[in-house]
Amino acid sequence: MPDSIATTVRRRGLEWRPATGLQAIERITPAEVAVGLSLNGRPHTVLMATPDDVEDLALGFAVTEGVAGWAEILDVSVERRPEGILVDLRLSPTAAARRARPRTLEGRSSCGLCGVQRLADAVRPLPPVVSAARFDPVAVQRAVAALGPRQALGDLTRATHAAGFATADGALGLVREDVGRHNALDKLGGALLRAGLDPADGFVVVTSRCSFEMVEKTARLGCPMIVAVSAPTDLAIQRAEDAGVTLVALARADGHTVFSRTDRLVAAPAQPEAAHV
Repeated sequence: MPDSIATTVRRRGLEWRPATGLQAIERITPAEVAVGLSLNGRPHTVLMATPDDVEDLALGFAVTEGVAGWAEILDVSVERRPEGILVDLRLSPTAAARRARPRTLEGRSSCGLCGVQRLADAVRPLPPVVSAARFDPVAVQRAVAALGPRQALGDLTRATHAAGFATADGALGLVREDVGRHNALDKLGGALLRAGLDPADGFVVVTSRCSFEMVEKTARLGCPMIVAVSAPTDLAIQRAEDAGVTLVALARADGHTVFSRTDRLVAAPAQPEAAHV
């Protein structure tokens, strides 16, 4: 994108510590800008996000919010404006039959449903995720361990979330970061679709808590499993059960907990010990 906006900003501040008292410091902070999303030239919503990978963000948002299918997105254009970034998606006529959730407020970085006007639009039916995929718990741990070193923006700022996609064996591929956990997942979804990768072939791993919107976005991508480092809400578990998504949470270095579709987590049989001669 021409005239790109800096992803980080260096700021000065005063830090207090019991041992040293007040001292001047500099800290790198993540940029947060308004990203306006329009559909066929008509404004739809405004997302507060980091200014990188905005095409991925718009594409992923359109698919995970049920605005359009991947095949219905014909083109994407990005324009920098004084007030932020405008991304326009050109959709095929078949997408007009889909009813996007109407929004009247900007989508804040921490909010997945900002501006939704009706209760019926808040929790909508999900497409069932039909998958015969099975994952070894060791693969989950491998992906979680690999996500930390891949968070370049997070390492600089300590103020962002990350979402990554792992293959069935836990090898971590694409990773996207943003100040909002929903934005990071949408960016990942858009990146997967643009790369021609099938979300059904692996699983999503995120650094945030697992709210129900994160489960919904995973289901609409057709991905069979989401792994979160923090805890899920009860509604997230319910939505995962309804959609057939395996929800793994509290995924830390010492293990994880599976809350739905536990049949997809199958540990490899233990290898027999070699006989002593």
